[in-house]
Amino acid sequence: MRKLWAPNWLSARRHNANQPASQRATGPAPLAGRRALMAWLAAAMTMAAGAAHAQLNVEISGVGSSQIPVATANFQGEAQAPQNLTAIIRSDLARSGRLRNVDPGGATVAESANVDLGSWKSRGADAFVAGSVTPAAGGKYEVRFRLYDTVKGQSLGGLAFTVNQSQLRVTAHKIADYIYEKLLGERGVFATRLSYVSKVGGRYQLLISDSDGQNAQVALTSNEPIISPSWSPDGARVAYVSFESRKPVVYVHDLASGKRTLVSNQKGNNSAPSWSPDGRYLALALSRDGNTQVYQVNADGSGIRRLSRSSAIDTEPQYSPDGKSIYFTSDRGGAPQIYRMPASGEEGGGAQRVTFKGSYNVSPRISPDGKYLAYISRAGGFKLQLQDLSNGDVTSLTDTANDEAPSFAANGKYILYATRVGGRAVLAAVSTDGRTRQVLSLQSGDVREPSWGPFMQ
Repeated sequence: MRKLWAPNWLSARRHNANQPASQRATGPAPLAGRRALMAWLAAAMTMAAGAAHAQLNVEISGVGSSQIPVATANFQGEAQAPQNLTAIIRSDLARSGRLRNVDPGGATVAESANVDLGSWKSRGADAFVAGSVTPAAGGKYEVRFRLYDTVKGQSLGGLAFTVNQSQLRVTAHKIADYIYEKLLGERGVFATRLSYVSKVGGRYQLLISDSDGQNAQVALTSNEPIISPSWSPDGARVAYVSFESRKPVVYVHDLASGKRTLVSNQKGNNSAPSWSPDGRYLALALSRDGNTQVYQVNADGSGIRRLSRSSAIDTEPQYSPDGKSIYFTSDRGGAPQIYRMPASGEEGGGAQRVTFKGSYNVSPRISPDGKYLAYISRAGGFKLQLQDLSNGDVTSLTDTANDEAPSFAANGKYILYATRVGGRAVLAAVSTDGRTRQVLSLQSGDVREPSWGPFMQ
């Protein structure tokens, strides 16, 4: 008896019901998160409408193995601006789990000041940040900052920005990214964005927010479910599955203009879109020819081509970062496991099984460097796992039991996923070493279907 675990499994089961009895799936859908989604679809939420009520609250627990202490003074003149940049910067550094804020004692210091680095070192800060915010022509603001190494007694550089009021938050995130990279030697992801889905009253909303869950903007509102958002490599578009036609259909949504392009409305299921690294193609799971299989289409919906070739269910495709392979979930071995095939399809070299630990593994996601595989495994619940692709070693990253929909941060150091905490559907993020965790929740209601966006162009 074949079971369905794919995203859009509700529609997959509807499609399955129209097939001959010998081909139908029977029994409950095995992925707990999808059972929870059914309850979510049926639940009557009482949430206030509007993006202001879709801001995510962040709770942080755990720290990295070592933390660099950083003092960020209040930026001179920022009281004239509608955003408190230093508060955003400090919050970003704390969320990293690898940098620790040192209380500046209310000090306000401009980047042009003659800083006594020794005094900040004596306060326990290994790094010090000073800056200023100055009104500029046309209602803009000039933001400047400088980062110092108090141990070596030298400047680590700084930047200057001239921005609109609406760009002040992302400017603060960019400053935090600069600090993170200079002190840790790798890119920060504070200036990236998240997408997720909430239900507001009787409506579903696809939201785009800053990486801290704030500044949420509604990209799409629908009376029917929206699931499986997937960011384009340039961060300008999001592909997703909408049920507004009473069946799962794949769209690509341009975030700047709000324009939507219908990419796939084939017979049966249209689900699980995933972008190729060059942004030219989408891999999809379609049931147009019977059992769900992996297909590829051009980003405008043309040129559909079947990639997987099995009598099983093949779904949840994900391109490797180099674009040469596609990872996907299949039950061709009798139970769902993760496989890899050439991006040209199985006819170009067949499919190889990738996961061997555990009897039920789904939802593959590949780290940006191609070295790690994140997935969900049924092991005392449904838990987020991380596999080293070089040696097959597997690490369990969470202590929750209803994890689903993992998504790597652009620097590969964190994984965003959906889960349940205290009986509520929330988003969570965990560092790939498992030391730092965050829970992102709405004040009222559930939030699901997370996707972490790429570095902004």
